[in-house]
Amino acid sequence: MQAIPFGRRALARRFAIAAGGIAALLLGLGASPLASAQQAWPAKPVRLVVPFPAGAAPDVIARLVADRLARSWGQSVFIENRPGAGAIPGMSALARSSNDGYTIGFVPAAAATLTPLLYKNPQFNIDADLAPVALVGTSPMMVAVNATSSVNSMADLVREAQARPGKLNFAAAQANSVPHLTGELLSRAGHLQLFTVPYSGSPTATNAVLAGDAQLAVDGLPALVQHVKGGKLRAIAVTSPRRLPGFDNVPAVAETLSGFESVGWFMLFVPAGTPAAIVEQINRDTNAALQQPELVAQLADLGVYPSPGAPAAAAEFLRQQREKGRAVVRDLNLQQQ
Repeated sequence: MQAIPFGRRALARRFAIAAGGIAALLLGLGASPLASAQQAWPAKPVRLVVPFPAGAAPDVIARLVADRLARSWGQSVFIENRPGAGAIPGMSALARSSNDGYTIGFVPAAAATLTPLLYKNPQFNIDADLAPVALVGTSPMMVAVNATSSVNSMADLVREAQARPGKLNFAAAQANSVPHLTGELLSRAGHLQLFTVPYSGSPTATNAVLAGDAQLAVDGLPALVQHVKGGKLRAIAVTSPRRLPGFDNVPAVAETLSGFESVGWFMLFVPAGTPAAIVEQINRDTNAALQQPELVAQLADLGVYPSPGAPAAAAEFLRQQREKGRAVVRDLNLQQQ
């Protein structure tokens, strides 16, 4: 074999080193900046926008979920409360946020289904601006009366209301909220002709029933269950299709008024355009958290029942709930504000 002269040998070696360096560079460039960012996510704290004030039921639930996600991600998940009419301040802030995965919205049912229908200028478009990520859970409501009331069941309520049309006061927790509209639907379904008295929120509505100023309340379990367990209120029904775990002695409204169902819910959203890999990771980690026994028990105490599933399942659930919302607004002839 002919020997390669020293100069040519050195040159060949330089070419080999250069070729190796170029190959390594090309391999490095094979991963796009977006892919690298997705692999590293989350590399900093994540913001969770809650369109309700601190201490409200959505805020309490959001903090429980945020704590679990923070543990999973090794990053802080800090709550940003953005309360306001129809949840508009929080929803519009979420819609305007960067779609890099570092802003997530914890959205209650009414904000996604009723606000876009009941406000002339909601300041966000749920189809164009936001994307559903994960359904956290559903939250049925409870129908309760004062413990001294002669009403012991839904059948009793129907009989008494029909015997005294327009005389039974229904304490509505905030106008056009899910509990308020559930009460209106209940009144229609049972031909009860309840007289609706709107209050500023759950505490004042509950207090009205406790004081005897109103005959019944329809609200989420967190607002009522402590008074039910304390013997001051009597739960006569729940608005889920079936009886709830832990409340097996409380019938579903549907056992008296066939087909009746109304539930609140909570869902995670991100700004539209958030990378699919990040959406999948948030969904996957949320679902894992929702199957942890401790969190399941904590949510059950608040009347929330986890509903883990894929982003596509959350999107389909949202579509169905928006259809129901449109039907409620139409049937109750609600006007835009």
